[in-house]
Amino acid sequence: MSIDTAKGILGDATVAELEAGLRGTVVRPDDPGYDQARAVWNAAHDKHPALVVRCAGTADVIRAVEFARSQDLLVAVRGGAHSIAGFSTCDDGIVIDLSAMKGAVVDPVRRRVVAQAGLTWGELDHETQAFGLAVTGGLISTTGIAGFTLGGGVGWLLRRHGLASDNVTAVEVATADGRVVRADPHEHAELFWALRGGGGNFGIVTSFEYRLHPVGPQVLAGLIVYPLEQARQVITGWRERIGDMPDELTTLVNLTTAPPVPFLPPEVHGTRVVVLAGMYAGDPATGEAAVGPLRTLGTPIADVMGPVPYTGMQSMLDPLWAAGAHNYFTSAFIEPSDEALDAVLRRHLTTPTPFSELHLHQLGGAFARVPAAASAFSQRDASVLCNVVARSADAAGFETHVAWARETRAEIARHGRGTVYVNFTGEAAEDKVRAAYPDEVRERLVRVKDRYDPTNMFRLNQNIRPSNAAGDRLP
Repeated sequence: MSIDTAKGILGDATVAELEAGLRGTVVRPDDPGYDQARAVWNAAHDKHPALVVRCAGTADVIRAVEFARSQDLLVAVRGGAHSIAGFSTCDDGIVIDLSAMKGAVVDPVRRRVVAQAGLTWGELDHETQAFGLAVTGGLISTTGIAGFTLGGGVGWLLRRHGLASDNVTAVEVATADGRVVRADPHEHAELFWALRGGGGNFGIVTSFEYRLHPVGPQVLAGLIVYPLEQARQVITGWRERIGDMPDELTTLVNLTTAPPVPFLPPEVHGTRVVVLAGMYAGDPATGEAAVGPLRTLGTPIADVMGPVPYTGMQSMLDPLWAAGAHNYFTSAFIEPSDEALDAVLRRHLTTPTPFSELHLHQLGGAFARVPAAASAFSQRDASVLCNVVARSADAAGFETHVAWARETRAEIARHGRGTVYVNFTGEAAEDKVRAAYPDEVRERLVRVKDRYDPTNMFRLNQNIRPSNAAGDRLP
């Protein structure tokens, strides 16, 4: 239905009744703040919801779910609004916006934090680092904790402490029928299993309890930048060393275009380079033995790897990833064979914009030691995750950039099992779901979906459709 039709169905009295039951607010299409309220980080998704409900707490989330069900509205759930595929907004439906829900209670003795779903990683790190504690978070500090965690959560602590989802000990969930349940290894255990990697398919998580770890406040981290002509020797040397790296060290190779940053010579700005990024999550004084070999893979243009605050490393890339650009990400779990690295280098030479990149994330360590059956995130045996990033400042030529990313992913994925990281799947499609989950995992997810969301209310995600025909509807 169109916005005008939606406004007709959602009369003023109906919406006023909704708003009267909230601590938060409702933003309508005619309200002055509507354009700001509907905006998301990825400008490739320009949607016009009928309502944005800005929730102040769990009770507001329940009320919004009940309202959406009573009005048969399409539901989008928003935390940090970074969803690459645009799942945090919609046309004509209701956006249940959790971004004002920013409570965090740290228990430094038990090393736990209960964090509401509207927090970003920068905000959560601020709270936990006050006690010298952290959990695996996003590489961009403005990323919301919720969608990141529900899809797995790859970050700088992955090899030492696993995915973000591996560190979830309990969740509070608002279900499609208006209940609030606690899911943990003992209560609603199948739901707890599904939420750690299965995305937002099963309800709205209003808070997470995470296991925390001693990290920082100083870590050994940063970037080493090499010229393009040394790319093959650098990534080959990196590949030869990743098998022997200690768990404290997580690295990433970024094939990118040099931005105009002060630590790079002006003549390098705008040229293709290879950036080796990493963080040693142990004592910085003992980390040089692990990091040192990365400095000698070639002749660096710049080496800014050294002791930094953990929060500084977590936010270091933020200026390059501000809101408002057009983004399309896709991914493939691969093994870094010579053929795979050749494919990555070939595609790097064809990047369509200076902001488009290919990332090779090192896996292994604690990430690999979690049993595949422990959660819905089951891709534990690959050694590298390749993320393909198409990004442009505006819409001009964006479809061509998306086509480049899809072609790049198809070529690189031949050197793995064809599997993808569910948080970086670009768009909603059945083939993406099948590539994200093995058959037995997907079948188990369907059983959880049947129990907690049989009508597929929560379908703006990499959708696990319920098995009954009534729930077999797409946006």
